[in-house]
Amino acid sequence: MFTKILIANRGEIACRVIATAKKMGIATVAVYSDADKEARHVKLADEAVHIGAAPSRESYLLADKIIAACKQTGAQAVHPGYGFLSENEAFAKRCEDEGIAFIGPKAHSIAAMGDKIASKKLANEAKVNTIPGYNDAIAGPEQAVEIAKGIGYPVMIKASAGGGGKGLRVAFNDKEAFEGFASCQNEARNSFGDDRIFIEKFVQEPRHIEIQVLGDSHGNVIYLNERECSIQRRHQKVIEEAPSPFISDATRKAMGEQAVQLAKAVKYQSAGTVEFVVGKDQDFYFLEMNTRLQVEHPVTECITGLDLVELMIRVAAGEKLPLSQADVKRDGWAIECRINAEDPFRNFLPSTGRLVRFQPPEESMFQSDTTKKLGVRVDTGVYEGGEIPMYYDSMIAKLIVHGTDRNDAIAKMRAALNGFVIRGISSNIPFQAALLAHPKFVTGDFNTGFIAENYGKGFHAEDVPHSDPLFLVALAAFMNRRYRARASGISGQLAGHEVKVGEQFVVVTLGAEGQNQHHEVTVSDFEDKSGSSAISVGGNSYQISSTATLGQIRVQGACNGQGFTAQVERGVGKNPLALRIAHNGTQIDALVLSPLGAKLHKLMPFKAPPDLSKFLLSPMPGLLVDVAVQPGQKVQAGEKLAVIEAMKMENILFAAQDGVVGKITAGKGESLAVDQVILEFQ
Repeated sequence: MFTKILIANRGEIACRVIATAKKMGIATVAVYSDADKEARHVKLADEAVHIGAAPSRESYLLADKIIAACKQTGAQAVHPGYGFLSENEAFAKRCEDEGIAFIGPKAHSIAAMGDKIASKKLANEAKVNTIPGYNDAIAGPEQAVEIAKGIGYPVMIKASAGGGGKGLRVAFNDKEAFEGFASCQNEARNSFGDDRIFIEKFVQEPRHIEIQVLGDSHGNVIYLNERECSIQRRHQKVIEEAPSPFISDATRKAMGEQAVQLAKAVKYQSAGTVEFVVGKDQDFYFLEMNTRLQVEHPVTECITGLDLVELMIRVAAGEKLPLSQADVKRDGWAIECRINAEDPFRNFLPSTGRLVRFQPPEESMFQSDTTKKLGVRVDTGVYEGGEIPMYYDSMIAKLIVHGTDRNDAIAKMRAALNGFVIRGISSNIPFQAALLAHPKFVTGDFNTGFIAENYGKGFHAEDVPHSDPLFLVALAAFMNRRYRARASGISGQLAGHEVKVGEQFVVVTLGAEGQNQHHEVTVSDFEDKSGSSAISVGGNSYQISSTATLGQIRVQGACNGQGFTAQVERGVGKNPLALRIAHNGTQIDALVLSPLGAKLHKLMPFKAPPDLSKFLLSPMPGLLVDVAVQPGQKVQAGEKLAVIEAMKMENILFAAQDGVVGKITAGKGESLAVDQVILEFQ
């Protein structure tokens, strides 16, 4: 067994590999770029080596720097994680030539299956059903249009070396095929250093279901059940679960056996994933093979009780698999939510910056030879006070839950999301909460088009209706009562002017453009020791109890005998006196006033925000890649104005209305701050 391994990656996956290595008694070496000097994976590893500048092409994608770091530290093996060099045949071969074990498949397997064009050809030769398409590299956008017309729209344009949603577009007409080819090629070149593109038929209403396989150097290959990955936004997975709520045992067995057959055909060693597109009648087609560990591997670990990273390390060290196909378990139900640094209310634009608060829900999942506890797991590469850089992907953490069945897992995940505190940047937690509450998700009735169909016009606050909105009002009154009770106990108050706790209040929920709602509330029977109050609002009664410390964001307690987790803050909205209450993806800002105070508040004039329609503002921090217009140019609504690159994705800014460009205030290549002016209209 190895005594020291190097992790050629960053973020949560580097931290994940370090955790298993430490459990196995193996020393670890981290590598880091300029942007990751203070990163969590650097702090967790036994040693760390600087390998270059912030952009990945100047650091994490440099095989020479990785090899040099191995030699410098005496690392005997490299775990590549996912992304970066994990599916790079040349890097795997180079490691082998240098006498460094590559904790992943052999170079010949990566060559055969890691390349999407080569893998499709191999699958065809093995008589595996594949989706119709053109599986050779395409010369240019004109040829792409001709091929797309021959296959029949819609088509999917994909980078051969792509992954993680990069270098991928769906085209429904010639114009989209032409433009999509160019965008895919640019993204693929920048992200992977390989701009080969292929095209295949886009199967509408499909499910994306993948099989986890595991092979060793002794010819053994097994499959570890499936993962349901159909909840995707722009081809990026959002929620994954295991098992799938859709396929039958017979289909599961057939898919698993086919995946094993494919892996054996290339003498596959290590963990890998065979992806299938599955039709409504459970007919399935080989899509591609990912010759690496997947982001969503924890859900498989939960239901099988296996540590995939440990098994990868053992296989790379030449050991046999410690289990056969008959030993593979399927216990309970696991769900993973990807918590990303993006603003769902601003069309999921990237959100970078400092994590002012980062308090994940408490982990409650452990396993030993005799005991297994279902619960919550958090895989992350960040920490409170750390920075989310603009150079890499947007993932903050992976939140994983394991329940006895699917309904139990959904309930656990909703509670865990309620308790996940992230401040300083925006996150997609409200969107995740909406997905989990959607009736079709709850019943398992969805496909890869689910998000596009249900949130095609963007995501808005009203897309997360609360099952009991008056509970939020009652919670605001309860917390305000606790604040007032504490204030009333402060010594030295002026006689006759002491803070009175009171029982009658009006909760004013603040709406857009001054459209507020007033709720008369009675709060009584407060008992200091138990932290319990009876609240009456809108004809409903709520018995709320909580021992939450005043000032902490996460509030846990019980309402009418049912446990809840919510988030409560003061002074974070537009009104510094308001309480912000968040629960199950719904958020309100509420003023808790005396009846007289509420009357006076109604008389306050509404101050309209300034008109910014004459400016094009940067919606995110990022690099200004292109300004597509000139001063004096007439533009129409929907016309391209500028392109900003952030977190490895190009974001195109379009004109919201017709107009004439006045002054351009930001130049190509400039690093932009959020809301920085790019140009002005006349």
